[in-house]
Amino acid sequence: MIADVLSETATRMTRAVEAAKEDFATVRTGRANPQMFQKLMVEYYGTPTPLAQLASLANQEARTLIITPYDKSALKDIEQAIRDMPNLGVNPTNDGNLVRVTMPELTEERRKEYVKLVKSKGEDARVHVRGIRRKSKDELDALKNEVGEDEVARGEKELDALTRQHIDLIDEALKRKEAELLEV
Repeated sequence: MIADVLSETATRMTRAVEAAKEDFATVRTGRANPQMFQKLMVEYYGTPTPLAQLASLANQEARTLIITPYDKSALKDIEQAIRDMPNLGVNPTNDGNLVRVTMPELTEERRKEYVKLVKSKGEDARVHVRGIRRKSKDELDALKNEVGEDEVARGEKELDALTRQHIDLIDEALKRKEAELLEV
């Protein structure tokens, strides 16, 4: 019973860490990165559709991303969705076959803003992991009458170790992204 709770907790915490890493990847650095556009929704025939389902994304060079739509009629919609994307500051160009996105150089001030944004996302991820821990602790406490207090106490120690391990993984990913953002 305790092992089941801990196993489920580990799975949920791992998913939270992966979600945090994906979230970090959406914050732009000085380079063009197709992952920045993973969560971009494009209005396609009246339906919000993920960009990855409408086009292929490829890096042409360090700061240029090429988006080739599978359906050429979606070019204008893709271009508009990129232009409307918050916190990006790019102006995509459309040559009739593909959309070219050139990332401008980041200023020092903009880099610091992005670092703050990433730190905020990291704190949100830590809070989420601690929320998972709290829910699992409640589940362990509910098992006290069935398995005994000593077993529950041991389970709580394992739960704390799991929580520390996953928060450390988030902090590590955060440091990597911060270094990437501050790299000139």
